[in-house]
Amino acid sequence: MKKLIFLTSILFLSITVSAQSLLWKVSGNGLKSPSYIFGTHHLAPLSILDKVPGFKEAFDATTQVVGELNIKDAQSPESAKKMQEKMFITNDTTAQLLFTDKELETINGFLKINMGFDLTQVPKIKPAFISTMAAMILSAKTLPGFDPKQQLDGYFQTKGEENGKKVLALETLEFQRDILYDSQSLQRQARLLVCALSDTAKAIKNIKEITKAYYSFDLQKMFQISEEKEGNSCDPMPGEKEGMIDNRNKDWVAKLPAIMKEAPSFIAVGALHLPGEVGLITLLRKQGFKVEPVK
Repeated sequence: MKKLIFLTSILFLSITVSAQSLLWKVSGNGLKSPSYIFGTHHLAPLSILDKVPGFKEAFDATTQVVGELNIKDAQSPESAKKMQEKMFITNDTTAQLLFTDKELETINGFLKINMGFDLTQVPKIKPAFISTMAAMILSAKTLPGFDPKQQLDGYFQTKGEENGKKVLALETLEFQRDILYDSQSLQRQARLLVCALSDTAKAIKNIKEITKAYYSFDLQKMFQISEEKEGNSCDPMPGEKEGMIDNRNKDWVAKLPAIMKEAPSFIAVGALHLPGEVGLITLLRKQGFKVEPVK
């Protein structure tokens, strides 16, 4: 009987986590008023909010907006300067030394066509920065309507401030800069850049699939796509996924209970932080909160 109850609980958990919703209500465990978690996607237009059931009611019912970081702080001239400093290699290594001649030909060809320069002109730029820019360029080519200036995370914070809501951040900009540009060796950054640019057709296909899943509000499908492996050095190495997703989720879940008890909160983070065994939905449930999709 105990085994049956255990299996039933696991099945229930699996079904509810995979429910097709971007918006989740968090209640119980001492909360006087519910909070809400919204999974964002940087390629989604603001118009998608018109299709999210209960979004306006949830947003209006909260008094503070919580994001991964404070977008306004990230856009300041001082932050931009610090970000630029992180983009460049500070030791004796140059970008050219990290690649074979054939790899350099591929990378420089992409850079010249899409960004107007190549590695001979910026030999100290980090491969991780090029990877970030390449992802944006491929996204724009895949989705012609994509506007990097109109993204959900920034919209929620701006709209929240206009409505007198407090804006909180789960992480600092310094922390995110370190993850982007310093959490991996230059050699590993170089390998991942080669992986991305050696088969741009596949990269575009992946962008289309994960965006289609997002438009269908299917977090579980997004999670499955992100977990797919190629069986080579392009796959995440031990610790990489944990550093990018899992450990951050655990850190956020340690902070969120106090934030939600202070005031009903609208929490907007990347959609891939919600599903999975170490996703926010499961972790919050393990803490005793009731987390359910808004339909």
